Amino acid sequence: MAEVIRMPKMSDTMTEGVIAAWLKKVGDTVKSGDILAEVETDKATMDMESYADGTLLYIGVEKGQAVPVDAIMAVIGNPGEDYQSLLSGGGSTQQPAETPKETAPAAQPTAPAAPAVDTSNIKAKTVQMPLLSDTMTEGVIHTWLKKVGDKVKSGDILAEIETDKATMELEAYEDGTLLYIGVEAGQAAKVNEVIAVIGEEGADYKALLNAGSAATTPAQPEVKAEQSASPASPQTTSTPESATSNANNGRILASPLAKRLAEEKGINLSDVNGSGEGGRIVKNDVDSFTPKAKPTAVQSQTPVVAAAPAGQESYEDVPLSQMRKTIARRLAESKFSAPEFYLTMEFTMDKAIKAREAMNEISPVKISFNDMVIKAVSAALTKHPMVNASWLGDKIRKNHHVHIGMAVAVEEGLLVPVIRFANTKTLSQIAAETKDLGGKAKNKQLQPKDWEGNTFTVSNLGMFGIEQFTSIINPPESCILAVGAIKETVGVKDGQFFVTNIMKLTLTCDHRVVDGATGAAFMVTLKQLLEEPYKLLV
Repeated sequence: MAEVIRMPKMSDTMTEGVIAAWLKKVGDTVKSGDILAEVETDKATMDMESYADGTLLYIGVEKGQAVPVDAIMAVIGNPGEDYQSLLSGGGSTQQPAETPKETAPAAQPTAPAAPAVDTSNIKAKTVQMPLLSDTMTEGVIHTWLKKVGDKVKSGDILAEIETDKATMELEAYEDGTLLYIGVEAGQAAKVNEVIAVIGEEGADYKALLNAGSAATTPAQPEVKAEQSASPASPQTTSTPESATSNANNGRILASPLAKRLAEEKGINLSDVNGSGEGGRIVKNDVDSFTPKAKPTAVQSQTPVVAAAPAGQESYEDVPLSQMRKTIARRLAESKFSAPEFYLTMEFTMDKAIKAREAMNEISPVKISFNDMVIKAVSAALTKHPMVNASWLGDKIRKNHHVHIGMAVAVEEGLLVPVIRFANTKTLSQIAAETKDLGGKAKNKQLQPKDWEGNTFTVSNLGMFGIEQFTSIINPPESCILAVGAIKETVGVKDGQFFVTNIMKLTLTCDHRVVDGATGAAFMVTLKQLLEEPYKLLV
């Protein structure tokens, strides 16, 4: 008797999974324990095993699509067995084609919607906007590195995608010809939305798009693809012959890191020879680049712009980046849903200043005051576990591990790389890790493992001279600590004035998890650790 295969719940926070790859196809014989598919959850990509013997009769979800927990994914049974009644009872689509789609994921753009359309003979595959971070809902096509008509192989870089965290590369998973581009450079596409089609030359990709009702612009796709392959290039000056090998219809092919390094060094990418695939410019090309002497006459090609008359009104509308959209959404949710309260305390940093000077004489890496705060916070959290807890809506999770998020300001907004198991690390280890993660954040080199899983966040604006501020909680955390600048001031003791150094710290607490007394006790422990820094070493 045929049995349905449903999306399993692979983690306690999982609500849906994305099919990363099918390892079996319709008609294959499977046994209990065989790996049917790779499923991307909110935590990791995991193997999904078969728990039945038989033949794979039906696959209801295409690769790259999201599936709610318990939704029907496939059917296993005897060859030729009628399984339509199982699909009807499970609330799935009635289409028996090899790659139909469940109706459970609402408004998925790539799902075949019309039962009458048979796409099994179309030798082409859709390329969808991938889920590149746990908070990503859409991505912006930063650059297309291939154009319609180009030959592509599995592993080739198709495009650069700007997410809410970083600019990342989109790889091709199919061999063939790029038949269609559905989203122009600079435009946004929702996760799982069709952005391109790869297949055999002459394949009827329009029928594939119409069957899924998913193309961004099903009308006149050739025109749209042509436009997306050749957007206006910012390089207006003539390029030397060395750059023609890495230019793509006027666009310079370069990795995000290479672009950032070139901008920082003032290097024109059109002057750089690319050593990557298809003449693509990579980091080593920029690092090893030596500018050539140019005739002075060329330097005068830039037109002179007249100064704007005094009093002229002007403005510039800046489109929201994916990072800024996510910051706005998540912090608005936090601010207007969590009942926050704030606890501020002054810390005397005289002993901490002397201890830091002594430790830096022997430490292999320079220890900052922020590193000392992170170490003290991690130690205090082990004594006050509720401050290290998370609000999950219907329950409170008391985390037994301590992962400290470190807020880092970048050009587009804010990133929070994570120091994992901070309570188990020495000050020098924390110092080395914060410097490494901070550099990766500024260069957009962070990977998902670098920013996921924080249980508490430290936000420090002291280096800018800010004496005191309050931070908004980063959900699902229950607390965040705002660190101000160390300020030399005058203190009074036993009627005598003396010079001392004070730092103000403010703890923002979610009152659904942390009560006032609990937060205050945490701050007292933190004060003891920072004012007597030898306690951080034992």
